[in-house]
Amino acid sequence: MTSKNNYTLTKDQSTKRLVSRIIREYLSKHIGTLLLAIGFMIVAAAMTAAFATIIEPVMDQVLVAGNTSRIWALGFGIFIIFFVRGIASYIETILMNKIGQAVVATIQKQLFGHFMDLDLKFFHQNPSGQLISRVINDVEVVRSALTGTLTGIGKSVITLLLLIAVMFYQDWVLALACFTVFPFVALFVAWIGKRLRKMSGDIQSGQANLSDRLSQIFQGVRLVKAYGMEEHEKEIAGHVIQRVRNLVLKSVRIANLSTPVNETLVGIVVLGIIVYGGYQVAAGQSTAGQLLSFITAFTMAYEPMKKLARLNNMLQMGLGATDRVFEMLDTEIEVQDEDGAKEVTLQHPEIKFENVEFQYDEDDDRKALNSVSITMPAGKVTALVGRSGSGKTSIMNLIPRFFDVTSGQVLLNGQDVRKMTKTSLRNNISLVSQDITIFDDTVWANIGYGKKGAFQDEIIKAAIAAEADDFIRDLPQGYDTRLGEDGVTLSGGQRQRISIARAILRDAPILLLDEATSALDNEAERAIQKTLAELQKGRTTLVIAHRLSTIQSADQIIVLDNGNIAEQGTHTSLLEQSGIYARMVQAGVDS
Repeated sequence: MTSKNNYTLTKDQSTKRLVSRIIREYLSKHIGTLLLAIGFMIVAAAMTAAFATIIEPVMDQVLVAGNTSRIWALGFGIFIIFFVRGIASYIETILMNKIGQAVVATIQKQLFGHFMDLDLKFFHQNPSGQLISRVINDVEVVRSALTGTLTGIGKSVITLLLLIAVMFYQDWVLALACFTVFPFVALFVAWIGKRLRKMSGDIQSGQANLSDRLSQIFQGVRLVKAYGMEEHEKEIAGHVIQRVRNLVLKSVRIANLSTPVNETLVGIVVLGIIVYGGYQVAAGQSTAGQLLSFITAFTMAYEPMKKLARLNNMLQMGLGATDRVFEMLDTEIEVQDEDGAKEVTLQHPEIKFENVEFQYDEDDDRKALNSVSITMPAGKVTALVGRSGSGKTSIMNLIPRFFDVTSGQVLLNGQDVRKMTKTSLRNNISLVSQDITIFDDTVWANIGYGKKGAFQDEIIKAAIAAEADDFIRDLPQGYDTRLGEDGVTLSGGQRQRISIARAILRDAPILLLDEATSALDNEAERAIQKTLAELQKGRTTLVIAHRLSTIQSADQIIVLDNGNIAEQGTHTSLLEQSGIYARMVQAGVDS
């Protein structure tokens, strides 16, 4: 699977690319709200600087000079500063969180929508647990980083700049001396950020592996219990959980390395301020109020400096997750509508394969189909038989363009399927597969999935035709019964009948039956075969049969062997050839 972007960039280049992309594609849509929030950030930062400034008259005029006439005015001034800062901080936090949540919701919808547009090949290469982790875990990290950094960085930078201005106003020489430690702090923060950026990817990957493993265990819990593998699965899951735990603890240790280093450096600076400032006050070159105002400004500036270090750590963790999200968003859709693709509505379609070659992996020389040419007549039933891996499913997958041919053509009524829009092509196809999907929803919704906006009487009619109405009405809430994840409350045969009812409701001119009765017992299968026989009338039908006995009445049977057409004919003519098909029938071998 290819990707549009190069993900081997250096950390600095990658950070710039990711941040600029977030701003360009997402934040720019909320520019009005962002500017309003920045306005309130400036107000909050200005109040912090004002507090550092007002300390000087409080010290010099009230505490030292004993001027009681200024007590109420200065005290009320401090109250106003804190009140305004609180209100401004509250509003800008709400606004920035509103932006952050909107951006993340957009990314989640965009990511899920892109997954829905990607090809089956993508889902074969990426386990469902990994994809769920990208949509939930990775985007949650992006949300935390985006909301936290948007809220914090702007306010911290503005506050820091205003407090630095206060420091230079009070004593520019002392201010310059204080900033000698800044380059060391900046380099250390950058080093920590680089380490955390890499660790973020490892943590997200570990969480994705955990999500994937848990998904597999829960889906296969019947097999786990049947084989007594509970302890084995606990051990494996425990190892994955432990690995994620260790990675998170390591990231915490690295992220907090800045605390002892910064505290030590600040301690040195404060020591220097007190010694230098004390001599200045003693010499009459400065007042106690000026020194206290300078110390207040510095200590208050230290908080946004520490916060910026933490925010950088959060940003780097978030960018690691963002990189993984964008990697998915930039995954190219291989099976796309071609330029000029047309909407089609097919009536009595003929399906034709012309010299079709197909391989699942371009890097693998093995071909699933080799120069296959088949004609499936309109309104007739064509059956595919052959050993596992002979190419039956590959042929079926090429008709609705789940994959595209490597070479050759798949034609419907003489039109290449690649010249049709995927949506309109698939609207002409009903599929019943052995891999049945039942959603954790009502019977109405599960059968109605075959036709958007179907009426209840249409759903009931389809259920009756699929021999499903009786067992549905015996369910606790009938058609309103929720069927559980993957139809866990139903038997295999019941799940299959729901799937067949879904296809009957769709009422499409092309019918693809991929071992559609494999989960049914003989009696149920005979009943369903009558329904399928009625359903097949007037439709172009392709059948992959689990039992050879079920396809004897097919208009033509195609025998596949290692991606090649080995034999072709009716049941009777193939028996007369005494070839592969005849031997399979005689041996009672299922295809």
